[in-house]
Amino acid sequence: MDHRPQAWGRPRDDVYGAYDASYLQTSGPKNATQSPVVTGTSVIALKFKDGVVMAADNLASYGSLARFTDVKRLRVFLDSSVIGFGGDVSDMQYLDRHLNELAIDEAYDNDPSAAPSDGTSPPGTLNAANLHKYLQKLMYKRRNDFDPLWNQLLVAGLDADAKPYLASIDLRGTAFTSPTLATGFGSALAQPIMRRYASTEEQAASRTREEAIEVAKECMKVLYYRDARSLDRYSIAVVTKEGVELKQDELLERQSWAFAERIRGYGTQTV
Repeated sequence: MDHRPQAWGRPRDDVYGAYDASYLQTSGPKNATQSPVVTGTSVIALKFKDGVVMAADNLASYGSLARFTDVKRLRVFLDSSVIGFGGDVSDMQYLDRHLNELAIDEAYDNDPSAAPSDGTSPPGTLNAANLHKYLQKLMYKRRNDFDPLWNQLLVAGLDADAKPYLASIDLRGTAFTSPTLATGFGSALAQPIMRRYASTEEQAASRTREEAIEVAKECMKVLYYRDARSLDRYSIAVVTKEGVELKQDELLERQSWAFAERIRGYGTQTV
């Protein structure tokens, strides 16, 4: 009997028994998520002279059903940045756990007391610009694995020079920055409103915190009126050098549906 090992290194059948391949997938190629099921809609954000405001409603829809009304889609990272999630909620939860582990690693590796007094980031720390690049690489890697995370993310905070920073990443890893950004329906409905106030970096730098918050609230109201997958309760975050101020259970104010009377098909129909 030939006792030499098999050429490709598998244990010999006559010594260890036949190789059990039952656990291998034999029914075809690996399947990945093809479309999101439970989803969150718009996230909106705009810069102002000292930081960034971001807002998202608290609804997660199961298909066309407004199913979950207490889903928070803004995530604070190291009290210095905010990530807003649009799209699939389960992928959002995966990313949230991943960011939590990353924040723990960052807390071990960096001493907050060693941060410069002028608000700039010490070398090697994950400010908003670095975090945006990290998430872009993560989303692009998953896209290349043909198993994308079905989200569009907004990242808000400060860059290494303590300047307001706002950027977007989608499920393909496409990334860019802008003075105003929105995901989902917000890219059609909220962006025109925000661009009236901050269409350029110079305009954004002239806006106050109070003005930016009012614009964000107005956008959330318009989205509630026009987007059937939105809610009148929302989260809003303000990022500045002092840190992140996050409110997660805000209610839209001064609602009025008077405009609906001018919409064909609204109310009782007469022949």
